[in-house]
This record gives sequence, structure tokens and C-alpha cells, in this order.
Amino acid sequence: MNLQNTKRVHGSGRRLISILVTGLLFAACSKPVQAPSAQEIGKDTACILDGMLLADFPGPKAQIHYERGGPDFFCDTKEMFSILLHPEEKKRVVAVYTQDMGRADWAHPQDNWIDARTAFFVVGSKMMGSMGPTIGSFATEATAQTFASRNGGKVLRFDQVTLDMVDLSGGVMNDKSM
Repeated sequence: MNLQNTKRVHGSGRRLISILVTGLLFAACSKPVQAPSAQEIGKDTACILDGMLLADFPGPKAQIHYERGGPDFFCDTKEMFSILLHPEEKKRVVAVYTQDMGRADWAHPQDNWIDARTAFFVVGSKMMGSMGPTIGSFATEATAQTFASRNGGKVLRFDQVTLDMVDLSGGVMNDKSM
């Protein structure tokens, strides 16, 4: 074998190794992350944004699980949406949960976690959460419609909620019952 053929063989081997390594890296990057289960809130579970204890307030709670770290808990669904809808949020979200208020007690919600991305939300109702007026979350559209007919508001899917619907300015200052 002459020198030119040897270079060609080694060059082909390097390209093959490079292609195999690149393929393995892509395969590792595309491996799906299994969504963790929702975690129940305890008496000392605090909201990541304001430190409020979730158990002390009415209305649906939320939690966001990330590929690394978390979960982050929220004392109100508006806070959850605010984090998810801000374009500067760069963490990779692997699961988002909220509570099914068709099954949970509004005044003291526990358990009844549902995938927020498949839930139905009532925006604009008269019901209050920890931050004043809140967005109710429901597992079924029928339950959300019943809630809206009793308490006002409009039923939307997860991807229909917009940033202007989750304005956090004022927070509990909007709660006229305080």
C-alpha cells in the first residue's frame, strides 16, 4: 500500500468515527426525559416567586418540573402562566401540574393534580386565589363550563391563555375581601 492510499484509508476512518460520535451525541440529546409525578404540597411548601405558603390560601396551585432542578411551586395559576409565558424563561420544562378544581375544595385545595397542558382554564371568574382574581383549572371542559356559568369567566385551553391575562401587578391588592 502506498502513502497516498494509506492517507485515504485513515481519512475515511476518521470521517466514519466522526459520523458515529456525532450520531451518538444526537441520540443522547434527543432522549426523552420522563415526566416526574406531581408532588403534594405540605404546610411548609412555599411559592417560588413570593415565599407565600401554599396551604394558607384558596384556589388552584401549580408546580413546574424542570429537566434540572425543581419543582417550583406556585400559590396561584396566574404565577405559573406568568413564568411559562415569559420568553426569557430558558429552563427546559418537563412537566406542569395544576389542581382539578372540579374535585378539589376551593378554600383548601389538596391533591387532585392534573397535567396543566391538557386542562381547561376559566379566565375572568369572580373566584379569588392567593393573588386576588385567579384562573380556575379543570380536568374536563364540561366541569369548566359549569364553573364559568356559576362564577363568570371564559373557558380556555392551556395554549389559549395569554400573558396579558396573567398580569401579576397588584397581586393581593386586587382582592377586595381583604
